[in-house]
Amino acid sequence: MNSPCPDAGGITILVIDDSATMRTCVAGYLRDAGYRVVLAEDGFDALAKLGDCRPALVVCDVVMPRLDGYRTCALIRASAGFRATPVLMLSSKEGLFDRARGSLAGASASLAKPLAREALLAAVRQHLAAGTPR
Repeated sequence: MNSPCPDAGGITILVIDDSATMRTCVAGYLRDAGYRVVLAEDGFDALAKLGDCRPALVVCDVVMPRLDGYRTCALIRASAGFRATPVLMLSSKEGLFDRARGSLAGASASLAKPLAREALLAAVRQHLAAGTPR
């Protein structure tokens, strides 16, 4: 299910990652948990799909070509329609600087790669329940 706006019921989550392996992995975890998933290969692809699929939450890789995750997150936050949409950043970098940079871009949380299934699902549940970006 890689269409811009799936027709099935449920909560939609937009997954942005330039790695096909990570997209498949994250999408599998989320679909198994009952979420609808829309996939994007990079920030530009994600921004093009955002308005059509209206995700309840975004999972975004940090390191991507053309438009990195920090800039993608900042652009999502700059949009009035998606300002309150939680954005979870995925990063292989776990340093304080990287978490601070994600926070400045508007990220709701940062998750470390390699990604643990339960950590992802717990963060998704927490931020969907909160209903606020941070």
